[in-house]
Amino acid sequence: MNPASVVVAIPVKNAEAQLGACLNSLGEQTRKFDRLVLLLNNCTDASLGVCNRFAAQLPGVEVFEKTLSGSLASAGEARRLALHYAAAPGPDSIILTTDADAVLEGSWIEKNMREIENGAQVVCGMTKTDPLDAGNLQDALHLDHMRERVLLDILDEIAHLVDPDPNDPWPRHQQQSGASIAVTRDIFYLASGMPHEATVEDQALVERLRLVDARIRHAPDIVVNVSGKPARGMGIVEATRRRMRQQDVLADEKLEPAIDALRRATARARLREVRQGRENEGALAQDLLIDPAEMRRILEAPFHGQAWAAVQAASPVLRYRRRVAFAGLDRETRIALELRDRLRIENQAAEGPQYAARPDA
Repeated sequence: MNPASVVVAIPVKNAEAQLGACLNSLGEQTRKFDRLVLLLNNCTDASLGVCNRFAAQLPGVEVFEKTLSGSLASAGEARRLALHYAAAPGPDSIILTTDADAVLEGSWIEKNMREIENGAQVVCGMTKTDPLDAGNLQDALHLDHMRERVLLDILDEIAHLVDPDPNDPWPRHQQQSGASIAVTRDIFYLASGMPHEATVEDQALVERLRLVDARIRHAPDIVVNVSGKPARGMGIVEATRRRMRQQDVLADEKLEPAIDALRRATARARLREVRQGRENEGALAQDLLIDPAEMRRILEAPFHGQAWAAVQAASPVLRYRRRVAFAGLDRETRIALELRDRLRIENQAAEGPQYAARPDA
C-alpha cells in the first residue's frame, strides 16, 4: 500500500513578520510535505510576496488569495477554506494544519505521521508561547494560566482513570489548537469537514470529529512555538487582553468542579457499558433523569460520540456545566487531587498500574 500523501494547510493574514520563520521550519522537516496550501485572506502587507518566494524554492506549494467579508471575515473561516483546499480529491492524504506565526520543530510532520501510523485518525499537538512574547505578559497571567492548567491536568487524569481511552493513553494533554492538528482525510470527510466558526474553529473541528468516534490522540511530545502577541486575534488572545486588565471572575470554561467532572466521566463510562450490553440502560436513564423512551432513541445512534452528546443534552444532571471561580480554584484543585489519588489507589488495587504518571504529578 502506498504511503499517504502529506498536506499542510496554513491560513495567513498579515503575517509578514512571522511567516518566513514558519515556512523555513516547514522546509527543514525530516519528513517532507507533498503539498503546502497557503490561504491568504484579506492581507494588506507583504505576506503574498513571502509566500511566492517560498513557492519558487520548493515544489508542491500552492498559494491562494481570498477576500472574506461580513461574518465570513474571520480566522475560523480562513482555516476552514485552507483545510478544504487541502482535502481536495486525490491520493489518500493526511492533512496537517498550523498557524502562520508558528515555528515547528524539525520532526513535527514525522511525529504526527508516526501517531497516524500507530492508529490515530486525529493528532492534537501542544503550543508553547514564544519566550520573548511570554516575557511581555504580566506575571499574574502566567500564574493564572498555570493554576488552571494544574486543575485541567488533574481532571483529565480523573477522566482517564474512570473512563480510559485506548486511543489516547496517559500521559496526554487537553489542547486542541489549530497550531497543530493532523487528521486523516477519510475521517475529515466522515465528520463533514470543518464547521463554520469565526473563532475556536479548531476546538469545534475536534468536537465534530469526536461525534463520529474518531481515534483522537493528544500527543504530549508534539510541541509548536507560537507568538503570544495580542495581535494574533484569536479567542484565547481576546481572553488574554481581558485578563491583562483584570482577572476574570470565572476560570477556563473547560474547568468544572471536581465532583461534577467525576460524575460526567462516570456517566460516559456507564454509557459505554450500556452500548456494549454490559449494563442496564434503565438504571442509567434513571440516574441521569432521562426518560426511558428518550434513552432508547439515544442508544440507536451509530456512534458512541453522538450518543454521548445526546445524553449530555438530555440529562438535567449533565446538561449544565458549573463553572469554577478563580476565588475557588485552589479549593477545587485540592478536592480534585484527593479524588485522583483515591482513584489511583483503587485502580492499582483492582488491575495494577494503568498509566504512566507525569513526572511532575
